[in-house]
Amino acid sequence: MTAPPDTRSPAAPEQPGTLEEPQVRAMFDRIAGVYDAMNAVMTAGLHHRWRERAADLARVGPGRRALDVATGTGDLALALAERVGPAGAVSACDFSERMLELGREKAASAHADVHFEVANALALPYPDDAFDAATVGFGARNFADLQQGVAEMTRVVRPGGRVVVLEITTPQRPPLSWFFRLWFDRLVPLIGRLAGDSAAYSYLPSSVRRFPGPPELGGVLARSGLDDVRWILTAGGTIALHSGTVAAG
Repeated sequence: MTAPPDTRSPAAPEQPGTLEEPQVRAMFDRIAGVYDAMNAVMTAGLHHRWRERAADLARVGPGRRALDVATGTGDLALALAERVGPAGAVSACDFSERMLELGREKAASAHADVHFEVANALALPYPDDAFDAATVGFGARNFADLQQGVAEMTRVVRPGGRVVVLEITTPQRPPLSWFFRLWFDRLVPLIGRLAGDSAAYSYLPSSVRRFPGPPELGGVLARSGLDDVRWILTAGGTIALHSGTVAAG
């Protein structure tokens, strides 16, 4: 689908499901040790497949340069590294140092050449046009300013390059919408409580609820200077993959 020319504005910081930046950073540092296991449980292991699709949408091949923003423990960055090969380069940034530590360990085990560094998605420490593609997987929800975060990703990608956003979205039609509400509002916080951090996994469903839907997020990408903005819904309409091409000039 193609994005409409205008959309509602992204969520304001005071809305439910939004935390201040230091709170988000502290939360992810705190849950880093259970993050991968929780992802596997919550998605039945399918999150790896969705990240592979996001890497495909980035359209990077051997020798290219790619950036993964809000990389977490680095799964999407590793998928990009497979595509650019040893002649390419992948940078991965996050503002949670503990997440980055685990990402470095994972990359070392996979013999993947990924450069991990601390960075704020709203002020990326890279020059204009530095990459052939920029991705974010399940991290855009946590941007304190969604429009600014996407604009920064667009800024650091060369004209003709790609920006890809992989995110959870709320299905609108029953019966899936009923199951989704049960799963995210009831079961995910319960699993989080068993994992030792109910607050973090209560934040997750509320952050999904307040996040823009696919057309609105498509509008954010379009306003950030991306052409040919499209999105794909998968997993019964619970996962959205948005992509766009950086406009020339």
